[in-house]
Amino acid sequence: MPFELDAIDRRLLAELQRDGTLSVDQLSERVALSRNACWRRVKRLEEDGVITGRVALVDADKLGLGLSVFILIRTSNHDPDWLQKFRAAVTGFAEITGVYRMSGDLDYVLRARVADVKAYDRLYQRLIAKVALSDVSASFVMEEIKETTVVPVELR
Repeated sequence: MPFELDAIDRRLLAELQRDGTLSVDQLSERVALSRNACWRRVKRLEEDGVITGRVALVDADKLGLGLSVFILIRTSNHDPDWLQKFRAAVTGFAEITGVYRMSGDLDYVLRARVADVKAYDRLYQRLIAKVALSDVSASFVMEEIKETTVVPVELR
């Protein structure tokens, strides 16, 4: 069940997603709320797990990690031991930035950031050395049209 948010909570979340460095004073001005009320609401959103963290967004290209790749995985093994080994493997690679268990034809989709195709191949070799996979393919991103961390918070 979704967490109940009022219009002010949603405005707070929208502003913080745009700029997590805003001071309480700046934030309270933007949402037309007193400083103390704003601080209390943000603290409640953090305590209730709605706000799960604050981060700096980094330009991967400037770090030499210009290639985004989606790794498409099928497996014939779904037992708990295999799953534990798979989870340990994929969460242990810094290059893998997202792991999703899927419905449909694919079992898992992984998102990774690497320098180039050779770096992807090294990641692939390390991954298959750690866990048995039935079928692995990759799709390389040619152009990122939209990439965001923003969760829509508009009123429903």
